[in-house]
Amino acid sequence: MIRYSIKLSPPQTLIMVFILCISLGAVLLKLPWATSEGILFIDALFTATSAMTVTGLGVVDTGTTFTLFGEVIILLLIQLGGLGIMTFAVLIFMMLGKRIRLKERILIQQSLNQTSIGGIVRLVRKLLLFSIIVEVAAALLLSIKWVPEMGFAEGVYASVFHSISAFNNAGFSIWSANLTGYVLDPFVNVVISLLFIIGGIGFTVLFDLWKSKTFLRLSLHTKIMLVGTFAVNVISVLMFFILEYNNPDTIGDFSVAGKLLASYFQGVTPRTAGFNTVDIGQMEDSSLFYMLTLMFIGGGSASTAGGIKLSTALIIFLAAIAFFQDKEHITLYHRSISVRMVMKALALTVGSVLIVFIGTFLLNLSEDAPFLMILFECISAFGTVGLTMGLTYELTETGKAILIFIMLIGKLGPLTFAFAFAKHKPTYIQYPKGDVLTG
Repeated sequence: MIRYSIKLSPPQTLIMVFILCISLGAVLLKLPWATSEGILFIDALFTATSAMTVTGLGVVDTGTTFTLFGEVIILLLIQLGGLGIMTFAVLIFMMLGKRIRLKERILIQQSLNQTSIGGIVRLVRKLLLFSIIVEVAAALLLSIKWVPEMGFAEGVYASVFHSISAFNNAGFSIWSANLTGYVLDPFVNVVISLLFIIGGIGFTVLFDLWKSKTFLRLSLHTKIMLVGTFAVNVISVLMFFILEYNNPDTIGDFSVAGKLLASYFQGVTPRTAGFNTVDIGQMEDSSLFYMLTLMFIGGGSASTAGGIKLSTALIIFLAAIAFFQDKEHITLYHRSISVRMVMKALALTVGSVLIVFIGTFLLNLSEDAPFLMILFECISAFGTVGLTMGLTYELTETGKAILIFIMLIGKLGPLTFAFAFAKHKPTYIQYPKGDVLTG
């Protein structure tokens, strides 16, 4: 008897596990008791992919299409995708009393985007405990608002659903209008936004803040993320406030306080959260263009967010400034950023631009829609954001298939796919330097 064994690298294993979970989720969502009136398999697959990649795009209305069973399946997929499949695998291993081997530790490192495997299991334990505490606390807070409005059972369920969806930056809502009904509600705006900001800033940042007493003792990555997140969010809120100030279809008819509140939520949500309190399709083109940039950048590494990540964008920006100043090295907070890190950031950005370019080109061939709407949908899928100008519900089957692949690549990252299929070729010979004309 001949036995065949297939050896998969960590990136290949991660991709295969994601595909298997998405496929299983699609099969469960296709079951008769998962929907009220049935669903096409391509729609079930799209929904499962959107949930597993914590995107939030939907080709069907979540609240009216799926039953309680279907919505629970979506929640489970969101939790799996947001915190990482390997995180839950570690939990199962610990419950069974099994030892976590080096291969599993490497897989966890890949899934959480960590630089080393040292202390990785301890990080997973903290991540699980922290996530449960935050989601439960937020659900209790939202229940204060929604239980009196909807009744106990419906109010608690809505609170739990939106707490999990927001913390994992999924953007799924059980309401057709998303959160537009709460555009002027400070309580809902603050609780939901804090959830996806905490989930999107990165778990390593949060744990570093917990153990470090002063700003000076924080790691370079944490300092970059804190300062960068604050700066981007403040600028974004001001931009939406200015650009949408006189737009009657969004915030134009609100008071100044209402405009600021709506601008705050829409300013922080494009970085992969996916919730909206105003109609995205009615926004000014200038606001939509700015939102494209935010969606492409995304949140923080080792978080529930997508995009190329804020730290990646900042490294490339700092590299450009260093070149203009004729500096050999990038320095920040008395630390140097290695050339290899700059090359990684550049490779990730180029790969991401290429995916968006190809995706937009193919969608232009398959869909009959304006270019801005198609580009918005493509970047939203790649950045696992979930915001839409309305194209998602009108997608052809080809368009759905294209976005399924883009969401998967956006969640796992272009580099994961590159490492999964590219052969590693170490360089032993160094050739003389040559000059190439650029610019």
